[in-house]
Parts: sequence; C-alpha cells; structure tokens
Amino acid sequence: MSDFLKPDSEGRVDGRRLRSERSRLAFVDAVLVLQEEGVLVPTAQQIADRAGVGIRSFFRHFEDMESLFKAIDDHIRDSYEALFISGDRSGTLEERIDGMVRRRADAFESVTNITQGTRAQLWRYQTLRDNYARNQRGLRKDLDNLLPELHSLPDETRQSIDAITSFEMWDRLRSHQGLSKTASVNLLRTLLKTVIPAD
Repeated sequence: MSDFLKPDSEGRVDGRRLRSERSRLAFVDAVLVLQEEGVLVPTAQQIADRAGVGIRSFFRHFEDMESLFKAIDDHIRDSYEALFISGDRSGTLEERIDGMVRRRADAFESVTNITQGTRAQLWRYQTLRDNYARNQRGLRKDLDNLLPELHSLPDETRQSIDAITSFEMWDRLRSHQGLSKTASVNLLRTLLKTVIPAD
C-alpha cells in the first residue's frame, strides 16, 4: 500500500493524502495515454493539460521529470513484467522457442511507444537508464530460465540470441523493414532455430 494511503493509528485515511495520490496517478495516466497516442516525449505542459490541471500543480507533485518517471515505473512495473513471463512455458525446445517469440511479439507490440519514448530520453535521465538496464537484465534472466539449453552454449552464441530476441530487433523488423507481425515472428523463430542447437 502506498504511504499516502496508509491509515493512521485510528484506522483513518487522510483525505488530503488520498487526493494527492489520485492527482499523482492522474499525471502518470496522462503520460501513458499521450504516449499511446504517439506523443513519445510529452512535455510537462502537455501532461498537465491532459490531466486537466495547471502546470503549477504538476510541479507541486513532482520535483522534476525524474521523479515522474520513477512514479510511472512504480505504477506499471508489475504489469509490464507480466507481459513477458506469462503463458505456458513447458514443452520441447521448439515449442518453448515458439511460445517465447509469440509472447515477446505481443509484449513488444503493446509497449512499443513507451519503450521508444524511454529510449529517446536515455541520454538525459539516469532513472530511465537504470530502469531500462533492469528490464534488459530481467529479459535475459527470463530467457535463461525458459531455455536452460542456452547455458552450455558459447558466449558469442548467447549474445546473438539476446540480440535476436530484443526489442531493438523487433522494432527494426516492424518499424524500419516494414514487416508484418506474423512475418517478424516467423523470421525470429527461424533465426533462433538456426542458432540454437536442436540437441
């Protein structure tokens, strides 16, 4: 439970704190909606406008953009990670590869805008760099857990697999090479089955 929503010694929730928390979430939601609409790097003014409040209210709740990004990460982290680790994870090597590629394809499609917005600002904000690095570590760990066969492969091969299954690869196929989702999934499965030994 957020500190804002913790009851006091008599079991009451402070109304002002509850309103403050709701206002903070309104700003977080505003960023996510703007990015979904294609505004990948919204300004504080655009965020305040979408939340329906003045810009001064924004800076009463967030000291700077770094603190906003932390609030967004806290808000979406669990649902973001669930996109990649849900679903059936059993079966043969080929079945697990197929399932992983489809799962990542669906996940990458749903977070394309927020990921592109994050990448566009990595140079500017340490919080975003830290969050992005944590997510990359999580994806690599999930890959190792899903495909233990990778543990015995040379490091060069594992690095290749990490690149093939990355958002950057997916975004290149979809955004720069113009492939459909189905064609991109089929290409990645073929690449992985070529790189990963069958036995």
